[in-house]
Amino acid sequence: MVDTKKEQERDELHRAIWAIADELRGAVDGWDFKNYVLGTMFYRYISENLTNYINSGEQEAGNTDFDYAQMPDTDAEEARDGLVEEKGFFILPSELFCNVNLRADNDENLNETLERVFNHIESSAKGSSSESSFAGLFDDFDVNSNKLGSTVAKRNERLAKLLHGVADMNLGDVKDHDIDAFGDAYEYLMTMYASGAGKSGGEFFTPADVSELLTRLGTVGKTEINKVYDPACGSGSLLLKAEKILGKDAVRNGFYGQEINITTYNLCRINMFLHDVGFDKFDIACEDTLTAPQHWDDEPFELIVSNPPYSIKWAGDDNPLLINDPRFSPAGVLAPKSKADLAFIMHSLSWLATGGTAAIVCFPGIMYRGGAEQKIRKYLIDNNFIDCIIQLPSNLFFGTSIATCIMVLKKGKSDNKTLFIDATGECIKVTNNNKLTQANMDRIVETFAARAEEAHFSHLASYEEIAENDYNLSVSTYVEAEDTREKIDIVKLNAEIAEIVAREQILRDEIDRIILEIENGK
Repeated sequence: MVDTKKEQERDELHRAIWAIADELRGAVDGWDFKNYVLGTMFYRYISENLTNYINSGEQEAGNTDFDYAQMPDTDAEEARDGLVEEKGFFILPSELFCNVNLRADNDENLNETLERVFNHIESSAKGSSSESSFAGLFDDFDVNSNKLGSTVAKRNERLAKLLHGVADMNLGDVKDHDIDAFGDAYEYLMTMYASGAGKSGGEFFTPADVSELLTRLGTVGKTEINKVYDPACGSGSLLLKAEKILGKDAVRNGFYGQEINITTYNLCRINMFLHDVGFDKFDIACEDTLTAPQHWDDEPFELIVSNPPYSIKWAGDDNPLLINDPRFSPAGVLAPKSKADLAFIMHSLSWLATGGTAAIVCFPGIMYRGGAEQKIRKYLIDNNFIDCIIQLPSNLFFGTSIATCIMVLKKGKSDNKTLFIDATGECIKVTNNNKLTQANMDRIVETFAARAEEAHFSHLASYEEIAENDYNLSVSTYVEAEDTREKIDIVKLNAEIAEIVAREQILRDEIDRIILEIENGK
């Protein structure tokens, strides 16, 4: 049953976010401007999160009127070390979001104030176990950018409006924070900007329906997992779906990801916090996953979900060390330099736990192209690592209309067959994009879980069948499309034609008779 009140609150929140973005972006490009909105939301979130944590502790101890936001900075300073250890960061009462927001309209140096506060928050974690989670988090929040205004006064006016707008967002009662509201606001902002930014922004974002499908495929039959990993994690929304689908404590050891783009890497860490994932429950790294993987000490992973970039260039055989890399060497060949897709597949397979599942969005070309890619497909099939290939509808992603596929990998399969599912028709049209409904996802996941065969929808192919097809893994090779053309009864059609011809002759005779009468009359 849908919670109507919750849906109304969500709609109201979305309208408020849109209003802020609409009023404030001005000269700032939408994809850049989201850094300011998200950065401000994050600042509000950690301020309230810390305040609630301290206040509830004091109230439980009987100090019912205590409010950390009203405490003098000098008194609060005494609690710094303990709070950094427990929460990972520290904010002085005067530097909390609510207090900076209160003073914003009268603060001629608001830009400097915010810069100082952000530096203090980041430096509070230095030297502690949370340092890597906080370092550089506010780097993309440039308070002195000309995009915010040509003068300091104009920039500060815009910054003040930004603070007020985020302060007015209905993100739940301070004492009983609805974490979903912050997380949902983040998702909405990313979707809003990704759809408007096209390729420049949409490539960083996997839509919620695709994220949910990947995660459901990867967790069939499981109620919990050790940890989840995404080798190209973008802003982290796909990683976080595991918690949403399995439950709050079902990801026991946390969320791991790597992202090459520093702005997106910062967004990912902010997203973790906004979804109430503690600093000790996530490890997001910023580097090139294929040539400098950062989680050797953490693999293997029970769940790997990913939507890596399609057909990007990588070092490939230009780097003589890569062919001996244990992630790539088993296939005996490297993915082509101009198409890194199968390098991501090999990397994910290498770091997958024996009883785990990897569900990865793929560019369709890797399923049928020859050369090195065919050799890697042969390795994957010969060693029985490919569990399922799913052909998705086109137009699911922002910035591209390509009909992508999902490859599901497993190391401990119970048979040596590969399931092919043609889900090209499993979607509804929403504005310019297609979308997977719950019913669409249910059908795909149920077919996947049962390894069921259904005419024109799924086929369980044997190893021999795939080998005979030269290791072509295109779904259309194995699942015959339904012929929706109208079937014609030739005998019936001929009878109808004969009837028409006879009727035509009668009409001709009638016309000749009328013409003759007219001519005789003349």
